[in-house]
Amino acid sequence: MAVQRRFKRMLIDDRDEFLLLQLGEMEIWDGADLALLREALFHLIDHENSPAIVIDMQFVKYIPSGFFGMLYDWQEKCGTWFALTPPQPNVQRMLWFRQFFRLSAEGLYEMLPEPSEALIPTEANSEAYLSSQTA
Repeated sequence: MAVQRRFKRMLIDDRDEFLLLQLGEMEIWDGADLALLREALFHLIDHENSPAIVIDMQFVKYIPSGFFGMLYDWQEKCGTWFALTPPQPNVQRMLWFRQFFRLSAEGLYEMLPEPSEALIPTEANSEAYLSSQTA
């Protein structure tokens, strides 16, 4: 049975295996939402030693660019396991999402410790490109 509690305007479901963070039905997250999430994660990870956190993304169509980097930093520094509920297609098309998340058997998108695929060239050769454009 999940126990619910609040952190400011965020609802936290305390599940057996993880904490589920919910910011409501907002479609667009801005810098203030990211700051709230950062503050909540600091409290949950640093003070409560929460090892596993799922963030509800079902309504989200836009997130600030620092969102994925923030999760990656927490994962790398503290070993926290992160997952997302299935987000809207706009978020699923973002580079960070495509590289660092994979769909689990439970229907959550788990964050990977390393990128799963290279979506950009590993060796850029601008000289070859520029010389081909002037020929």
